[in-house]
Amino acid sequence: MKLSLTTLLASALSVQGHAIFQRVSVNGQDQGSLTGLRAPTHNNPVQNVNSQDLVCGAPGSRSQSVINVNAGDRIGAWYQHVIGGAQFPGDPDNPIARSHKGPISVYLAKVDNAASANHQGLQWFKIWHDGFDTSSRRWAVDTMINNNGWVYFNLPQCIAPGHYLMRVELLALHSASFQGQAQFYTSCAQINVQQGGSFNPAGQTVSIPGAYQANHPGVQVNIYGAMGQPDNNGRPYQIPGPEPIRC
Repeated sequence: MKLSLTTLLASALSVQGHAIFQRVSVNGQDQGSLTGLRAPTHNNPVQNVNSQDLVCGAPGSRSQSVINVNAGDRIGAWYQHVIGGAQFPGDPDNPIARSHKGPISVYLAKVDNAASANHQGLQWFKIWHDGFDTSSRRWAVDTMINNNGWVYFNLPQCIAPGHYLMRVELLALHSASFQGQAQFYTSCAQINVQQGGSFNPAGQTVSIPGAYQANHPGVQVNIYGAMGQPDNNGRPYQIPGPEPIRC
């Protein structure tokens, strides 16, 4: 049987270089390993868009800490190949394999107590995302790798005070030309917004799972060009899920 270049690339890359979101920084201050986080203990992705594991990853580590932040703070989310960093010295797949191109998105869900709230059945609103730049042919994952695993974004100034779960999602698309093969890497941080605005997310929330369909063009997509380059053939890429809120 003759296989296409795209099929061969996707098959070869499908078993390499996974990652875990495992640290938070606030205005440059690292909060510590797994502090304030609900994170899987392994780096395997979630591939079923209807799985409850799509929320915060597979059951694993759950901190009792809540991270204090203010609206407007510069937040960092740190991805690495395994818990603690590289899997071994010189690990070429740390923080994630360079083949794992895709977008990164950040969601919040309001809760009464971030340390104890059930993360299932919540209503989520997106505060930030980064996808694919057609001019530079750069993916959000490329920027993350160049930042040694850190993803940076600002908590919107209008976010109201209170407790939230903050869900960070990396979506790897190297095998996504096949339905059900897109790879979601997520963890949730437990945060307390001490100072903020008065944003009400009514009408702008989604359920997770439920926000994504397996055949959405941002979930099932062939990102390879005619020569096998992972640049979406220079076309715009549609990030799945809602648009980030506007304050």
